[in-house]
Amino acid sequence: ERNKIYTEICEAKIGSEYFEEKVVQTISGAAKTKEVQCETITVAEKGMMVTSWDLDTSLDASGTEPAETEEPKSPAGKSSKSPTAEEQGQAVAVPSATAFSITIAESAAPARSPEEQECHSAAILTSAKLQQDLVVMERILMENIFQPKLALYRQIPVLIEPVVISDTEVEEDEEDEDEEEKEEEKQEERAEADESPAEGAGPRLELLWSYRCDLTRGHSVSSMAWNRVNPDLLAVGYREFVSQNQKKGLACCWSLKNPMWPERIFRCEHGVTAVDFSLANPNLLAVGTAGGRVAVYDVRSREDAALLDSSASLNKHKGPVWQLRWVGQDRGAAAGDKEERLMCISGDGRMTQWFIQQRLDCSDVMRIKRTESGKKKLPGERERKSEGPISQQAAGMCFDFHPENTDIFLAGTEEGHIYCCSCSGKEQILGTYRGHKGPVYKVAWNPSSTDMFLSCSADWSILLWHRDSHTPLLTFTSETAFVHDIKWAPKSAFIFTAVNEKRVEIWDLSVSIFDPVLSCAASPEGNLSCLLFARNAECLLLGDSCGQVGVWQLHSLAVPSSDQV
Repeated sequence: ERNKIYTEICEAKIGSEYFEEKVVQTISGAAKTKEVQCETITVAEKGMMVTSWDLDTSLDASGTEPAETEEPKSPAGKSSKSPTAEEQGQAVAVPSATAFSITIAESAAPARSPEEQECHSAAILTSAKLQQDLVVMERILMENIFQPKLALYRQIPVLIEPVVISDTEVEEDEEDEDEEEKEEEKQEERAEADESPAEGAGPRLELLWSYRCDLTRGHSVSSMAWNRVNPDLLAVGYREFVSQNQKKGLACCWSLKNPMWPERIFRCEHGVTAVDFSLANPNLLAVGTAGGRVAVYDVRSREDAALLDSSASLNKHKGPVWQLRWVGQDRGAAAGDKEERLMCISGDGRMTQWFIQQRLDCSDVMRIKRTESGKKKLPGERERKSEGPISQQAAGMCFDFHPENTDIFLAGTEEGHIYCCSCSGKEQILGTYRGHKGPVYKVAWNPSSTDMFLSCSADWSILLWHRDSHTPLLTFTSETAFVHDIKWAPKSAFIFTAVNEKRVEIWDLSVSIFDPVLSCAASPEGNLSCLLFARNAECLLLGDSCGQVGVWQLHSLAVPSSDQV
């Protein structure tokens, strides 16, 4: 702005009769002396025994030796021969010169070499104080960048930056015109937004941001879980998109304060297939991997090592841990159990309960056995020898505990069957539900109507079941793709969400049982793999095979009243 004003003044002076152009050479300034404060001069006293001929020999020499032996002073009365006046003058002059040289050497000593300076800079960069300051600065920058999106997530007003007005009238006019155009555009957008719900008459999704970074690229999101105490802390499990290689996996903790880089990163030997936070100890994060490993991490620590590990356990899983969850204990202390237990289901056909003591160990809650095929023998057909299967256990894929009675749970298998089981009692299997033709990927109890549950499978279908009926009540199919995950809406007994490979679907049973009220392609780059509802916002989290977790805001989602249940 000052340069512009100076240019305008120069242009105005050119036509004046008092204006003359002259060339001026700038004279470089004279050198100045600068005083520098140095380190304090240190004095050392040293003594030695000399004889008269040593002293005479040293004075008759060229003077190099006294310069070297200047620093030590001979004590008084040690020499029997006193020097002459000229010799005294020499003896005084040489020490003053050497004292000056010693002073220069000592003052130059504190100056650091380039290597020391690099070490000093590295120490500053790795100091805890600087890292703490950088974290604060990073938080401020993230809030400035994502403030409008975070405000929409929090459902609070969005802050509008004030317009800076310059002094010139031309710029004021231009800014006024720009502001008027922006206001007109905003009014048109508001009008379109007001008209769009009336035209579509249904919910819609708006992408706010995505949790992603270079570290998660090339991985597939396998599972997500919110922290039970801090609703802004999200744990995400990652595994390789090509699961045949069984490469390394990641378990990351993301925070709303920084959507561009995770707060904690835990590297695992195999792909992470399941994560969940503890309720009794919110700092504990349980992680299950494709190699059958179960580990418990402390998110308060920045170390990569696990707090507890199942590698040393004799009862460890021999198949992928497809799902794990911390479940509250309702039986109290009568059975000697803690308030919370860690439950896992694995591809080796075992449902296990893990005990957190000095080491991690487990006991089997149930073993899922394979069911024999129900083919009838044709008339005249000979009896074939029974071919024993390779494994007598059926691979477990998922489970879900009853929202009111934590002794009852559902278990989905690779065969397509769903078992209703009990943790206590002689009869573990209370009922079997056969309806899917492929592996059951997820089962979910209805949180409001607790006798109903959903299941999704690789056979492209979603089934709605009643606990007392062993045949499905309703079948939902809209896309010819695997249905990887389903979740009931937290505030409605009629609304649930499902993700298949390409689209996310929102079903409202109070509106239609044939078509979803919303079907949206939420991941154009990859395939959707899992979903999760936000705990304190009207948002939906969608994970895909590209390693990103998109946070989508739900608009115009009608929530039925509770009396309609």
